[in-house]
Amino acid sequence: MPAASETAGARRGNASVPRQRGRLAGPLTSWSQGPTAWRGRYWSVLLPLLAAVAAITHLPSFLRPVWNPDEGFLATQAGVLAHGGALYQTVVDRKPPLVPWLYEGLFGLFGAGSLWPVRTLAVVAHLATAALLASVARRRWGGRAGAVAGIGYLLVSIGLAPEDTQAATFEVFMLPWTAAAFWCADRRRWTLAGLAVAGAALSKQTGGAVLVPVVWMLWRSGGGDARGRARRKGALGLAAGFAVPLAAVAVALGPGRFLFWTVTGSGSYATVSGSAWLTAAGRGLGNAGILLVACGGLAVPVALLLRGRGGRRFADADLWIWLAASLAAVVTGFQFYGHYYLQLLPPLVLLGTAALRRRPRWRRPALAWTALAACGFLVWGLTAPRTDLDHAHTVAAAVRRDTPPGARVLVWGMHPEEYWLAGRAPASRFLTAGFLTNFSGGRGGAQVGERYAVPGAWSTFRREMAGHPPALIVDDSRGQPYGPARIPGFRDLLRSRYRPVGTTDGAVLYALRH
Repeated sequence: MPAASETAGARRGNASVPRQRGRLAGPLTSWSQGPTAWRGRYWSVLLPLLAAVAAITHLPSFLRPVWNPDEGFLATQAGVLAHGGALYQTVVDRKPPLVPWLYEGLFGLFGAGSLWPVRTLAVVAHLATAALLASVARRRWGGRAGAVAGIGYLLVSIGLAPEDTQAATFEVFMLPWTAAAFWCADRRRWTLAGLAVAGAALSKQTGGAVLVPVVWMLWRSGGGDARGRARRKGALGLAAGFAVPLAAVAVALGPGRFLFWTVTGSGSYATVSGSAWLTAAGRGLGNAGILLVACGGLAVPVALLLRGRGGRRFADADLWIWLAASLAAVVTGFQFYGHYYLQLLPPLVLLGTAALRRRPRWRRPALAWTALAACGFLVWGLTAPRTDLDHAHTVAAAVRRDTPPGARVLVWGMHPEEYWLAGRAPASRFLTAGFLTNFSGGRGGAQVGERYAVPGAWSTFRREMAGHPPALIVDDSRGQPYGPARIPGFRDLLRSRYRPVGTTDGAVLYALRH
């Protein structure tokens, strides 16, 4: 049976349900009461089960050296940091520092030749998220609801294209922090909740969206003089827990640089205009449709719950606020990459669990659909084509062939994994052409050019090329709008100091003239 500390919420949430002899009456009985076999050892049974499901669903993660450019970026960035580089100085990104530091630490322990340690930790991150969601659901609705929430999360966590769900990226390491923030707020541990929100925001900026439901839960916790004092004390703890880690990281990295690269320096990147609306809408609707297929067993009961009448539709208002805040975070920037949608899963899973609790006849078909869809996405991950990876391997092999170990090279493209696969150091702090052209695959060719670059990037780039010219430049634009024909600064660099020496799989190689 659930422990007393976690059944208190279940009693509160089921206050309107008639009771008989201390037990829940009606159709909720079998849902709220945990299986008899689990009595006294709930977590000792559930945690190994969650670990097994996490390992199986993310088995494809270990079958490729790199899944997407974000992993390649983090691996290359971590390599620069491990060799004495400084974040936001010798290597830059628009993301907070926590995940790059994580990669750097694991590379220091296990070497930089493989991402398997990072992938293993990513599976642990999914397991932690599932366990926290299970704990929240168990506290509110009972033991079986906890199991459904935990296993349900792991099944839908692969419900997008494999390169979005099997990669060890920012969102994966952000999710345990967001779930922990909600878990702490649900127990009125406000300082810990603030720390968890800070961890989420330091993993990816949009992770800070979980602060919205946390603040709402804090506000709802007040009432009366004693509770009012507790709420004020909780607000101070929440603010301190959130602000202190952010301030410490900003001081360590330089407040100006930290603020620029995580907030103010991405104005052009975080907007969309002109023909880009069609590209953004298509990508957004496509990924939303894929996710709905995976989450249909949970999303349909939630939609049916919304059709009901009365206040019970929004009985779990904190979950609805969490989902709305997460949806706003996904929309921010108008990029709509598939892995952005992972942020929706924790609140959606909990809402789906709550909906199934109120609609017993939907439970079996919903759970069956979720399991069947997960099997389909698992097969997709095991059989997905390797087109981009094969291209990156081909280019990396050409770079290794044409440069000696220790040489610095420049890859003008959007696949920074080519640096890592080639084992060559980047000649610029800008690991993709996107920083210098504002190109983004999620937005197509809108607002691409030197004038849309990160402010000050071109002057820095020219100094880098003049002071330490790369031994080899790889033009990997392959007809994209950031190619040398449309970027005069890059075209002039090639013409003045480099000569073409060959092509490989569409990429053009240029060697430095002596």
